[in-house]
Amino acid sequence: MDHLKALVRSVPDFPVPGILFYDVTTLLKDRKGFATLVDALAEQYVDHNADLVLGIEARGFIFGPALAYRLGAGFVPVRKPGKLPAETIAADYELEYGNNRLEIHTDAVRPGQRVIIVDDLLATGGTAAATVELVTALGGEVIGLGFVIELDFLHGRDKLAGHDVFSLLRYDDTSE
Repeated sequence: MDHLKALVRSVPDFPVPGILFYDVTTLLKDRKGFATLVDALAEQYVDHNADLVLGIEARGFIFGPALAYRLGAGFVPVRKPGKLPAETIAADYELEYGNNRLEIHTDAVRPGQRVIIVDDLLATGGTAAATVELVTALGGEVIGLGFVIELDFLHGRDKLAGHDVFSLLRYDDTSE
């Protein structure tokens, strides 16, 4: 996956000083890179019999629907507060640089449905753990969490213990 890593742009001090942001938009605009990304995620989950793919706002909305299509599953957006029109449930979480909240429609996941959660980045694990909490509260079964990038040095995977976590690109320090 080094060819995909080469397509990711590193932006220092974004969104706040001291954070090195890994920008996947440069990978997504590359037709071969984007196809490779979706194919690799689909290959990982093709035998999981997923009912739904949940994409976390905002970049999870980009490749989540493509993955859902490839797997023959439905797609559900997990949004920041106030963006969904019907009744929702919410979960709070911590970022490496602040706090936030995620919401999902109360009818988005039915009890027993098999769910794959996707996002662009696994950092501290707070966003993904909050999404797992939402799926569990609605009675769904999280069968996988897929990420484009994982920052190993932030140990986000630890918050997802007991779950199948897959990352295409992994970074083990802030200098990559």
